[in-house]
Amino acid sequence: MWCLRHGESENVAAGMAGAVPSAALTERGRDQAIQAAQGLVGEPITCVYSSTALRARQTAQLLAAELGLEVSARPELVEAGVGRYEGRVGPAVRKRTGEVLRAWVVDQDLQQRVADGETGQQVLDRMTAAFRQIASAHPGETVAVVGHTASLTLALSRLCALGPRAWGNALLHAQPFLVESDGQTWHCRTWPSAPESANGPQ
Repeated sequence: MWCLRHGESENVAAGMAGAVPSAALTERGRDQAIQAAQGLVGEPITCVYSSTALRARQTAQLLAAELGLEVSARPELVEAGVGRYEGRVGPAVRKRTGEVLRAWVVDQDLQQRVADGETGQQVLDRMTAAFRQIASAHPGETVAVVGHTASLTLALSRLCALGPRAWGNALLHAQPFLVESDGQTWHCRTWPSAPESANGPQ
């Protein structure tokens, strides 16, 4: 299973917090997605999955077009919800979202949430269910999954037993990384990250 964060999007460029489902890719994000797709040509990918957020679907569609496949969008793969902070900008919001994500990944405190948004447990439950369902639907096959930095980081840090090793750097935009699974156990050989602190849901 090849996993990746969506390409750069309007909400990220503007520093907006939350799921922001209607935010589209920027031109740079489209270029990043195309480069990711070209890098996956030759891989035996049979299906492309994405969250239902526009930026993830656009990234997945660019991958799928290059690979000659269709996209299956799943609402369980969306970014972590931040409640009334949805779409807000500013250092205080970014600070809080970063604190909560750190609590989830490093401190294993899944009851933390941003404002009245989702708890870590809620995000983990839906993401884990989606990954397991995808894996069980494609035994012995390779698929691609396009998601978001906070929800991917939390889910895969748990599934792959990475713990705090997945913390400290945000996932790069549109950089695929391989996650192996037999349907029961999960393994992530590398964790692609940018040289900057993880700043919460995007």
